[in-house]
Amino acid sequence: MDYYEILGVSKNASEEEIKKSYRGLAHKYHPDKKGGDEKKFKEVNEAYQVLKDKDKRAGYDRFGKAFERGAPGGGAGFEWNVGREGVDLGDMFEGIFGGFGFGGAGGARVRHTRGNDIQIIQELTLEEVFQGAERKIHFQTYVQCRVCNGAGHAKSVELIACKTCGGKGRVREEQNSFFGNVVRMRSCSACQGVGKVPKERCAECRGEGRVRDTKRVEVHIPAGVEDGEALKVGGAGEAGAEGGGSGDLYVLVRVKLHAVFAREGANLTKEEEVSVGDILLGKKLEIRGIGGETFSIRIPEGFDVRKKLKVAGRGMPRLNVPSRRGDMYISLRMKFPKHISKKAKELLEELE
Repeated sequence: MDYYEILGVSKNASEEEIKKSYRGLAHKYHPDKKGGDEKKFKEVNEAYQVLKDKDKRAGYDRFGKAFERGAPGGGAGFEWNVGREGVDLGDMFEGIFGGFGFGGAGGARVRHTRGNDIQIIQELTLEEVFQGAERKIHFQTYVQCRVCNGAGHAKSVELIACKTCGGKGRVREEQNSFFGNVVRMRSCSACQGVGKVPKERCAECRGEGRVRDTKRVEVHIPAGVEDGEALKVGGAGEAGAEGGGSGDLYVLVRVKLHAVFAREGANLTKEEEVSVGDILLGKKLEIRGIGGETFSIRIPEGFDVRKKLKVAGRGMPRLNVPSRRGDMYISLRMKFPKHISKKAKELLEELE
């Protein structure tokens, strides 16, 4: 499905419209929520990761999903995606042209299996989100074999012709179709299109180039990240087989509820208990911010306690622009005395 359709926005949508739609859908489909949908949640996050980035969005608008990790010709900072989930254009052209020009032995195209993506949930406090955090994450997955460095064999091992393809790197296939018998050349799966295989495979990984082990990754969580957002760490996922590229790691951020502050985007809200006298006298309040700082605000004369006091620039840092902070909104909760003296009653009557 089209990324714009997934987020329910038009192709001319602004960054703010895309972000607003993402927040709503991520909250709706979050897998930890009752009635959530993990598949749709991942689709929403994938669409947002592309459309929130100007360069990636431009590549997507130009090339569509085929750009995924790069447009043809090596566009800005991406790689061409021929993974398990996308359309492998190499196979399509190879089927039509018989494998001309795809490199490797005799024109066969070398293919390796990319590792799977991995998702890890990380809980953070609101204070950690305010400051930004570093996390040392460890998890069980396939990692590159340290003995053969992912090759599946030692460098000194002799390479011999693949018996499956006779050293050509390609095998011939015949298929019946509407147009008759179609002959097609495809890459040999036994040698991955190389045409040669090692005489002796690595004993540690049995030639797969990877082993099951604990992977440790240091992740930087930027200040201002929001609950439900997934941070991508490229190449930190599962190692691919036989030298294939590693998958990506997605760190799903969950922000714990705070005892004092409630968060609404980059803004914070909190309550302050005040007395009738504080309101009438326009008392100065001492407020402690989320970053541990303290500051003073004065209750305006004649302030309507049904409204909130706004303190500009005392909220959360904005993601990717930490120097710009949101605002803080303070609700005043009236505290009434249990007993009122005779003198106080007389003064109140005079005010009426």
